[in-house]
Amino acid sequence: MSTALSSVSDFRRSYSRPPLDESDVPVNPLTLFETWFEEAVAAGLAEPNAMSLATSAPDGRVSCRTVLLKGCDSRGFVFFTNYDSRKGRELARNPEAALLFPWVPIERQVEISGSVERLSEEESTAYFESRPAGSRLGAWVSHQSQSIPGRDALLERLADLEKRFGDGRIPKPPFWGGFRVLPRTIEFWQGGEHRLHDRIIYVREGDGWRIGRLSP
Repeated sequence: MSTALSSVSDFRRSYSRPPLDESDVPVNPLTLFETWFEEAVAAGLAEPNAMSLATSAPDGRVSCRTVLLKGCDSRGFVFFTNYDSRKGRELARNPEAALLFPWVPIERQVEISGSVERLSEEESTAYFESRPAGSRLGAWVSHQSQSIPGRDALLERLADLEKRFGDGRIPKPPFWGGFRVLPRTIEFWQGGEHRLHDRIIYVREGDGWRIGRLSP
């Protein structure tokens, strides 16, 4: 075992952010999320829109991966993927998910859970057409999550598609598009001294939100 792994239990970090009080946070969690997101961007975090996405199969097996947030409004949190990927198949059968933004350098994280819906074809097409040509071709090339014999298979398919589309329009693949996570709970975690971390949770109640605190 490597030296780093053998000493992993000794890793320590002190947290020093000032306390976060539930009486001081905004009524709408998206307002707080926007503020924290802007502060993550200002802090120079690499890809602050990167989020862990957890889904589960009907038999209860859970899977997790990193995707990129590509939209956020009062309706929810948006990302795009191949509908035939593992996550796409799991969401089709069990449209529930959890998201986690791990903003470790600024001692914060945001966890979101809720139901999931597909974006309309119009919304997915509009975003797809805004992507660079290479990314659009990549969506066609990858049969995401399926086994392939090697990287050369991808490069051969890419070359074929470059010939097929040439300099013309690259349409959105029918198997590619967006999902929106409709938040049922949003938890804001912030590091605190002596491991007394702040955990402020918003729970959806009708058209509004109930704000509470969780023990660290």
